[in-house]
Amino acid sequence: MSKKNLSKRGQPGHLFPSAAEDILHAKAEIEVGKSRAQLGSASFQLAFADEEFLLAEEQRGIRLMLELSKPDQLLHKKGIQHTVVMFGSARTPSPEHMHELEKTGALSAAQLLVKRQQARYYEEARKLAALITERSQCEECPQLHVITGGGPGIMEAANRGAADVGGDSIGLNIVLPHEQFPNQWITPELCFQFHYFAMRKMHFLLRARALVVFPGGFGTFDELFEALTLVQTKKIAAMPILIFGEEYWKKLINLDFMVEQGMISEADRALFQYVDTAEQAWELIKAGVND
Repeated sequence: MSKKNLSKRGQPGHLFPSAAEDILHAKAEIEVGKSRAQLGSASFQLAFADEEFLLAEEQRGIRLMLELSKPDQLLHKKGIQHTVVMFGSARTPSPEHMHELEKTGALSAAQLLVKRQQARYYEEARKLAALITERSQCEECPQLHVITGGGPGIMEAANRGAADVGGDSIGLNIVLPHEQFPNQWITPELCFQFHYFAMRKMHFLLRARALVVFPGGFGTFDELFEALTLVQTKKIAAMPILIFGEEYWKKLINLDFMVEQGMISEADRALFQYVDTAEQAWELIKAGVND
């Protein structure tokens, strides 16, 4: 444990021992009196140093608060105030992955055609992230940082695009059985891991100035429709919500039918816009954040 964390008593408001100091004092005390049964009892451990206590079902509220607080503090220290959220499938192939798929011959011609279309989305996401990172520093916008779910596919493409132009980007990973190993392009000190989906989703939106949603599956649906619901119900302020790949999304979701059935209003269509190129998306983001 560093000396910096051990004592801040020279600073205003730090007359009391720090938590880090008291952990060391408690360990020393237990070592000296280890023959006493009381000191070896689980109840004697400091609550914040007792892993079994912190991981108990009853402490879920505390753990939720920790997952809210830790990324928030670290992003604040880095001066990150404005983000563009980029959602999309973890299964979208990179050019390198596409090359491997073509080389192996394991896919049919029809399957390869689908994968090539998906690979185009990877390239557009990468290009858009580079535009956001580079141009938001010089086109009278607030400085914008790309934030993703931290995994492969579209998430990787977005983090990679920011890295292409020397920028920082954020990844919000979550513990899952698959698909959530952090991609190598996330800025290491901005790579977070979550247990709770709810806290992860809150962090996506806390600093968001725009959302860009690429083709994806259930996870992408969840993220898109939660954001649309929050804007529709005015639980968050309106922002540019850009749905990338009009052909894909119009085949997938019949909004005309929803309007006809009265499940959404005609005005709800204005909550988002379709885009098909990185340049088109950047112009709408720039207009939205400068509005």
